[in-house]
Amino acid sequence: MRGLKPGAAVAALFAFWVSGAAAGCGAAPEACAVQDGRYHIVLPEASAVPLPVVMFLHGYGGSGAQVLKNKALVEGVTQRGYALIAPEGRKRGVTGPQSWGFGPFDDGRDEGAFFAAVLADASARFGTSGAQTVLAGFSAGAFMVHYLACRDPEAFAAYAPVSGAFWRPQPEACAGPVRLLQVHGWRDEVVPLEGRPLGGGRWEQGDVFAGLELWRQANGCTSHAPDRAWREDGQLRRRWDCGPGAEIEMVLFDGGHALPGGWAGWMADWFEDEPAVR
Repeated sequence: MRGLKPGAAVAALFAFWVSGAAAGCGAAPEACAVQDGRYHIVLPEASAVPLPVVMFLHGYGGSGAQVLKNKALVEGVTQRGYALIAPEGRKRGVTGPQSWGFGPFDDGRDEGAFFAAVLADASARFGTSGAQTVLAGFSAGAFMVHYLACRDPEAFAAYAPVSGAFWRPQPEACAGPVRLLQVHGWRDEVVPLEGRPLGGGRWEQGDVFAGLELWRQANGCTSHAPDRAWREDGQLRRRWDCGPGAEIEMVLFDGGHALPGGWAGWMADWFEDEPAVR
């Protein structure tokens, strides 16, 4: 679902993880219910309809309600004119922590169908866009972003994973083209850039750089070298422009396993800056 981008607006970004918007279904306190799950949504105070959407997937053991406690994220997204949607993952087993079905853990709920149902329900209830959509996520949520983008790049207009990539063995190939913004902390020890084994070697997180190579192949990039590499406000950035709708940008920030306070602004600037012709 690709479409025109929202116009840029002034962003108000906050740097700390503190109490934010109340979880719920817009003005209602309870979460919105769709087939196979629930989601929370926060709307901007004033914006043109249809509202562009950032769907943000929580990390392992987290929840959609907890996503809305991140004031930097909620304020940063909604003050740019986007609706913020935070779906609830599914429990591992009966009473296990909530996460997502991706890669080696891809069983149970069809997550792509669930996200599509959430987008359709939010559009019907709140007038959100089905075309101006970004799927983002942190940690396990970022893993899910990669796997859905790989399988169905048309499901969202763009993808913005933070601190997550594929697991080993990573997919042999992905569909494309795709617009992807990969953000990762240089000092991340939970999901290191090179990955790490877990469960006594039963599972292994993948290498972020190997994942980017796979995305360059999916986008038909003619060179592995970036079109641009630069430093901006303390971040190291690389960008590959490989054709219409085929853009990859990597942002490395000086930090660990965290969603950086300025992420919402970086994401919105990147999403709104797609050239008309590539």
